[in-house]
Amino acid sequence: MTLPDTAAERRALADRLEADGDLTSPAWRSAIEAVPRELFLRPGVFLPTDDGRWRPVTALGADPKEWVDIAYSDQSLVTQLDGHLTADQVTQPVRGFPTSSSTIPKTVVSMIEALEVEDGQSALEIGTGTGYSTALMCHRLGEDNVTSIEVDPDVAARADAALETAGFSTWTVTGDGLLGHPRRAPYDKVIATCAVRRIPYTWVRQTKPGGTVLATVGSWTYGTALAKVTVQDDGTAEGRIIGRSSFMPARSQAVTPLAGDLSARAAYADTERHTPIAPQLLQQWTPAFLAQLAAPGAQLVTAVAEGGEQTVYLFDAERESFAQLNDNGHGWTVRQGGPIALWDAIEDALTAWQEAGRPDISAVRLHITPQAHTYRIGETPALRWEHRVA
Repeated sequence: MTLPDTAAERRALADRLEADGDLTSPAWRSAIEAVPRELFLRPGVFLPTDDGRWRPVTALGADPKEWVDIAYSDQSLVTQLDGHLTADQVTQPVRGFPTSSSTIPKTVVSMIEALEVEDGQSALEIGTGTGYSTALMCHRLGEDNVTSIEVDPDVAARADAALETAGFSTWTVTGDGLLGHPRRAPYDKVIATCAVRRIPYTWVRQTKPGGTVLATVGSWTYGTALAKVTVQDDGTAEGRIIGRSSFMPARSQAVTPLAGDLSARAAYADTERHTPIAPQLLQQWTPAFLAQLAAPGAQLVTAVAEGGEQTVYLFDAERESFAQLNDNGHGWTVRQGGPIALWDAIEDALTAWQEAGRPDISAVRLHITPQAHTYRIGETPALRWEHRVA
């Protein structure tokens, strides 16, 4: 098969990213213009349909122009469903849960720009995925300076083949990225293309003093944040949240969506009271992130009845606790059960955040030690959260 020449599309992509302010470095622009994104989407992608299904489009089956247009569209492209299904295995739209994708170029480029790499530095990438971002880093740093880990053997094999086709024989490893790759440590930069509940200390330990770890933290499908920390001489790491970010969770940390009768799970409450904080506040990105800091491990679920009435639930299965919020027509009531009062912690955090003037997510600072992760906004005690490492 004759491959289409996509040089013009690559230049156009770089132009759009530059115009939006996501691309500022000439070296990264050179990488974007050199690496064909379409090579890293084989055998195909799944596009969303209006009825919640996924339409398969394959590199071999699609019209060449359609395939190129898809490859250089400004969207994330799902490449695997349910941990195994690829677009070449089906011919009709299917239902499924995305488990691997090619992230929207805007996000990829803004992250690698935030790494602030320099010539000759080494980088560890957690989550090879399609291999597109790996290829960009290989072009920028040299293939011998890039190590990439992918937990899914099939995804890793496809990425490795695409990298070879693109001309990069880099260090690709199949394994648990949460453990890093000590064999080639220490690294100047560590970047994760998946979301983690917290930055594993193994990544900090495998980074040189003065080096950077960049990762999306959080466990909800939204309200997650991009953390950038610098490793110190004493083995700790210090940094802050630099903005919003959204990635699929690390495979071992993916949460199974709650199903069944949620009201039965919250049938027996220990307390019931009015709450001044409406749960709709959690639809905003920063409050959603702070709620995860206040109640780590909690899952947020909204149930909608036939009449449109909403019930908001928080469940922490590990700590056997729940909170249920209902609008009684005069405000919101919260019922809580279990040893941890989940909504109390969230309510305190969001009240303090409002009283502090609703600072942006970028005001959150982060300190990592082998024993704990501490997040804070300013010096307000109610805006400080310490997560001990088990």
